[in-house]
Amino acid sequence: MFLALVALERGVELWLSRRNAAWARARGGVEYGRGHLPWMKALHTAFLGGCALEVWLSARPFSPLWGWPCLGLALASQGLRYWTIASLGRRWNVGVIVLPGVPVEVGGPFRFLRHPNYLAVVVEGVAVPLIHSAFLTAALFSACNALLLWVRVRCEERALLLHGSYAARLGDRRRFWPGRA
Repeated sequence: MFLALVALERGVELWLSRRNAAWARARGGVEYGRGHLPWMKALHTAFLGGCALEVWLSARPFSPLWGWPCLGLALASQGLRYWTIASLGRRWNVGVIVLPGVPVEVGGPFRFLRHPNYLAVVVEGVAVPLIHSAFLTAALFSACNALLLWVRVRCEERALLLHGSYAARLGDRRRFWPGRA
């Protein structure tokens, strides 16, 4: 049931992303990194499928020792994700689309770190599968996601350096963990 809710949530996020991307493009938004976006979508789709299949095929039981804390972490990651989305407003989307001359966001969770949404994805990638003891999915997704985030963050930071006064506004914050660099 939880995975169905996460899948529904992803559908809503994709709709919101398409709407926001059209809004940004209509205002001169410049897109970067389109080549890695299909890989991200495939990985996140496989993640949800992997969570379900591993539990089903391996007959993994729910372990309260793992399950309840991981559910709490998964819900906390959703809170961080939606705080990020609310802070970015119409500028949030799943692509890397920047509005030239518009400074990067420094409010909300950006007061504490440069990439709060990616922290949410990392936490979710571990917590959601472990709600039902899908250890293999947690490990495989986390490894693949680390590689993809390496590409994605470099792309996003280059784009923001070119268009959004990124270094001046966020350069003193850590990328993925709250605190100063």
